[in-house]
Amino acid sequence: MHLKKQMIEFPANGGTTPGYLVQPADDAPHPGIIIIQEWWGLVPHIKDVAERFAREGFIALAPDLYHGQTTTEPDEARKLAMALERARAVAEIFSAAQYLQSLDAVAPKKIGVIGWCMGGGLALSTAAEHIEIGAAIAFYGRPLDANDTAKLRVPVLGLYGELDEGILVEGARAFRAELRRWNVPHEIHIYPNAQHAFFNETRPHVYNPIAARDAWARALAWFRKYLV
Repeated sequence: MHLKKQMIEFPANGGTTPGYLVQPADDAPHPGIIIIQEWWGLVPHIKDVAERFAREGFIALAPDLYHGQTTTEPDEARKLAMALERARAVAEIFSAAQYLQSLDAVAPKKIGVIGWCMGGGLALSTAAEHIEIGAAIAFYGRPLDANDTAKLRVPVLGLYGELDEGILVEGARAFRAELRRWNVPHEIHIYPNAQHAFFNETRPHVYNPIAARDAWARALAWFRKYLV
């Protein structure tokens, strides 16, 4: 499938935010999703994931929440993530969703959000703060606390690794219990023998191809069920 790929600027927080927009080059209507970066920034891996979604029939926008900064060093990534104001990031993500809604090629107008690591937590936060979001997927994203989980009104898919030392299995299970408590449509899947960042093939020491393939299939099915 041929794709249209471009860096854009969309209105956000009284200014603009850069983002990577990818869509099938067929001019047909497609559902829209927001791709939210890990703490490394808008790196080639995230752009590649956006392109993978576009080849599956989605219009994908990956906002650059660091506004041009990227890194491959964990210490620098930690500093960038800590400096990111969560409320501003959530506002930019929702502005990205509104931008997609404004495109004639995006239909229906329910927008999905998906993120990895830091981006997974931001996907959940955006879904909790903005009921207009159509569905949310978090790859090993920090679960919401009980108060924010109570705000959720959209279907949530959570994909976690059993061996994740940052987002512990107990936290994922507690999140599942809260989702059940509030009757939020959800699926929390915990992959055995999978570590944090099991989906990221650019990190071979933690990449788990079996878990990654299954999680990809689940993510596609989730968005096709709730956005199309």
